[in-house]
Amino acid sequence: MRSRRSQLIVALIAAGCSVLLPLHSLAADSGDVRIHAEQSFDQLKQHTGQKDSSKAPAGLRHTVEDRNSYSPDQYLVGKGQGDMTKGQIVCQRVSELSARTDLAKQIRILVKEHMVDRARERTGREPEQDIELTREEIVQEYLQGVKIVDRQIDEKNKTCSATAVMPKSQIQPNPAPDRLEPTPAFIR
Repeated sequence: MRSRRSQLIVALIAAGCSVLLPLHSLAADSGDVRIHAEQSFDQLKQHTGQKDSSKAPAGLRHTVEDRNSYSPDQYLVGKGQGDMTKGQIVCQRVSELSARTDLAKQIRILVKEHMVDRARERTGREPEQDIELTREEIVQEYLQGVKIVDRQIDEKNKTCSATAVMPKSQIQPNPAPDRLEPTPAFIR
């Protein structure tokens, strides 16, 4: 009976070791993950530190000089603005996208207008007229060579702004449309 117990204990120990060994290798992998996370965090701190150094007056002067060195004959310049209510990072991203959109609007833009004119007559009352006008700007452009050359934060007004530039040589020629879109019928 004793030998059977000892065999059972040895079998349980062997089974336990076979279960724990893979867990040890997983722990080693989590150490690798931790090291990678720490490296990424250090890179993020360095990147944030570089942005903070650009807030210094000398850094601002440098970007403003860069922005003014782009000739309107050779470059398109777009400006964008964002709101700080969702945080500084989101504000900067929104202002950069807005600046790029401003650039794209200078290249090509589709403007649609839709007007509805309603006239209502009710028995015994004067006719009522209601005019609804909807205008829509559609911008769809692939941009190449765009650089954000200026970022500013206005703490007082809780806004941030960005300036984007793109060489005019990067503008693609406008392909001829296959067919013209029909003008919508005027409905009364």
